[in-house]
Amino acid sequence: MKILLVGEFSGLHNNLKKGLNVLGHEVTLVNNGDGFKDFPADVSIKASFFKSKLGNIPRQLWYRIFNFDLALLEHGLRFWWNLSKFKNYDVVQLINEWPIQTSTGLEYFLLKKLFKQNNQVFLLSCGVDSYQVKYMLSKKPKYSVMTPYLEHPSRYKKIYNYYFDYIQPSFQKITQLIYSNCSGIIATDFDYIDALQTNTKYCGYIPYPIDIVESRKTNDKNSKITILLGINSGNAIKKGIPFFQKALEVIEKKYPNEVKILVAQNTPYSEYQLYFEKADIVLDQVYSFDQGYNALEAMLLGKVVFTGAETQFLKFYNLQEDEICINSLPNVNYIIEKLSFLIENRAKIDEIGQKAKTFVEKYHDSKMIAQKYVDIYSK
Repeated sequence: MKILLVGEFSGLHNNLKKGLNVLGHEVTLVNNGDGFKDFPADVSIKASFFKSKLGNIPRQLWYRIFNFDLALLEHGLRFWWNLSKFKNYDVVQLINEWPIQTSTGLEYFLLKKLFKQNNQVFLLSCGVDSYQVKYMLSKKPKYSVMTPYLEHPSRYKKIYNYYFDYIQPSFQKITQLIYSNCSGIIATDFDYIDALQTNTKYCGYIPYPIDIVESRKTNDKNSKITILLGINSGNAIKKGIPFFQKALEVIEKKYPNEVKILVAQNTPYSEYQLYFEKADIVLDQVYSFDQGYNALEAMLLGKVVFTGAETQFLKFYNLQEDEICINSLPNVNYIIEKLSFLIENRAKIDEIGQKAKTFVEKYHDSKMIAQKYVDIYSK
């Protein structure tokens, strides 16, 4: 098959491409790098001019006057310049409902052109989209990345502003365009399944693909137990990072000779990987039912990760609580208790870490996951 993967936020499309290539498929990946993460792409639509020293001047002025980021316009223009390359693909797959990340009008125009010159289209439910925002606002999940807003709307309104863009009438045109053209929607973890149960285009859950072959060796034993907290300032509240920060303040005082705390803030993806190798425990996120890429890559290296592992996930994989990772909750005392147990029972870190590594190798291998995608494409 000839496959076009559009957009990237986590490494999903990069890892899926590796698996699809191994299976013999021709894959092209187009994305804007997703800011400081700087993900690789075959065709980059990264905003280089408006993020340069010269271009940033009109960019800042324009944003102050019109509240619009010209870097988004550049994404769209660069996609348009390359549009002639994106023809006659068997499958086009979108990372979410806003894969190009440009202005609403230009996004609609470019997606409409893209759909006309290709065959099947598939949409991933991966991150924020219209269905997920509506579902989270209904307060049906016991918690979600929107929980901080739902609990303190006035405090966090600005942080969540762009979530509401997905349910505005102007964006609904894009949603309807995608839904009327796509052959199916694929959920990428348990956080997205419930919202899609009644959607006629929903065609199943496929776990995140991980490139097992290129996984690095786990770190050597540290004299101190090293705890890593990664912070992306843009989504720290949505990940529940303040709960981890407060817990670490207590842990650092409680175990000054036993632990070492590492904090990586707004670190490029390639550099952030190096932190993994030094850590024994990785604090990932609180408001999740399943593991994302940060968690899975750490688990593959044999780390104990504080992340999502809710009841639905445990039942699906027939796992016990805390068997392969620690299910984080929005509760500082709970996090302190779990960390304290691991620090006082160091052998448990090795045990959970090894089971975590085995789990990822068994259920997330990129070649195996790529085949699941091909099976859905073929149907």
